[in-house]
Amino acid sequence: MLSFANAKINLGLHVVGKRSDGYHDLETIFYPVKIYDVVEINPIQTGVTTFSSEGISIPGDDINLCEKAYRIVKQDFDIPAVAINLIKRIPIGAGMGGGSADAASVLKMLNETFNLQVTNAQLEVYARLLGADCPFFIENKPVYATGIGTDFESINLDLNAYYIVVINPGIHVSTVEAYRGVEARKSEFDLRTIVKLPVQEWKFYLKNDFEDSIFEQYPRIMELKDALYLSGALYASMSGFWILCIWYI
Repeated sequence: MLSFANAKINLGLHVVGKRSDGYHDLETIFYPVKIYDVVEINPIQTGVTTFSSEGISIPGDDINLCEKAYRIVKQDFDIPAVAINLIKRIPIGAGMGGGSADAASVLKMLNETFNLQVTNAQLEVYARLLGADCPFFIENKPVYATGIGTDFESINLDLNAYYIVVINPGIHVSTVEAYRGVEARKSEFDLRTIVKLPVQEWKFYLKNDFEDSIFEQYPRIMELKDALYLSGALYASMSGFWILCIWYI
């Protein structure tokens, strides 16, 4: 079975509190975009589950999230081994959820391939064991995300009438560095209300709290955002550590 695992973007991001466990409470909008990895699983009658990948190189020697997804399901169901093949196209470390999308695709494909009849709610429980934004890719619909990015509220948002472009500024900013420069505070505007405004008004209200400190350290990213507005973008902002922009079709 073959699946196209899409990426996601963040529309706005507010850091609203520091938790006792060291994590931060966030508010953001997750929106699926048409940038894909390709994930395939094939049952193996004998042997053990295997994983292979091509395309963008995946760093590290840890077990891939796709394999972890299989192991989680295997704990509850007597399913055979599978060969997992991945064509990696979603950039790694960009905040676009590529690894989470791949793992969620494996969960859904195992459910369908072996007729496990697991509900989406249960698939989301499995997904929470794999990563903060992994549950989003089960339903794969726009949500208002809170907590550490795992508490979802469905929202009505359709951007199919627009071009969405995601740009790599060629600058790496670590998560630790990004959080060091931001101060947790309650947001002034409700993201759910902002995204109901016309897209051309988002630039006045829809903010990413990481931008101020990162732009100060890396003015080239701010220059890129400004250039996008000069080129006619309706909205431009950081999403993860990349820049997204929206144009009319």
